[in-house]
Amino acid sequence: MAAILSTLQHSSCPENIRFHFISSLPSLHKTILLSFPYLRCQLHIFAPSPVQGLISTSIRQALDSPLNYARNYLPTLLPTCLTKILYLDSDLILVDDVADLAATPLLGKPLAAPEYCNANFTIYFTPTFWSNPSLSLTFAGRDACYFNTGVMVIDLVRWRVGGYTRRIVEWMELQKRMRIYELGSLPPFLLVFAGEIASVDHRWNQHGLGGDNYRGLCRDLHPGPVSLLHWSGKGKPWARIDSGRPCPLDALWAPYDLLVRENGGIES
Repeated sequence: MAAILSTLQHSSCPENIRFHFISSLPSLHKTILLSFPYLRCQLHIFAPSPVQGLISTSIRQALDSPLNYARNYLPTLLPTCLTKILYLDSDLILVDDVADLAATPLLGKPLAAPEYCNANFTIYFTPTFWSNPSLSLTFAGRDACYFNTGVMVIDLVRWRVGGYTRRIVEWMELQKRMRIYELGSLPPFLLVFAGEIASVDHRWNQHGLGGDNYRGLCRDLHPGPVSLLHWSGKGKPWARIDSGRPCPLDALWAPYDLLVRENGGIES
């Protein structure tokens, strides 16, 4: 709800935005319309069956939810009339016009996202992966960098033609036979796309505000301008606020919270 409200409030033309929600809960559509009765939106139900047998246990239980893997199947979940989309996780808020992000040129690439080439790319894969030449050569000739999959501009046509869902699934199938990564749904995306995407300015994904995947400790903003704040990681602002132990940056999320808290309780 905070992601929707912040997107609308900072858009110069909110009437031009159409939301497509991916969920396993049919009731979500009614819940959203209670708060945003005039929202142009559509709900697409993700059945977990295609991915359930492919999920490997990761470092944090929440990362094992089938819904985390729904982004793998966007070209089949969404109507074929859609050719380009902006994918956003739900644990974020925008503080700039989303149209500027959506207008990112893809330059013939299947997707665009902020890249972080200073991050240690090797940690996303196991020693088993790096010690196997046939696997580690996957990145040969590619200027592969880490990117966060919570904010992506996607060319659905190019994705469908390139069979990228199949490529992601093949890596997940290999992971079931030999453990080549630890971190949920991210590594298969890196294996398929890292070094092959268009770049987006870092201001469009100030990620990691939820801390790491173990303790979810408070974090500061990365240096530079901010257009989108993303609470990726274990700590979520709504949970920390409800527990009475918010981080300083959670105060930036709070104005978009559609729940009214009175006398320690929560009301919609």
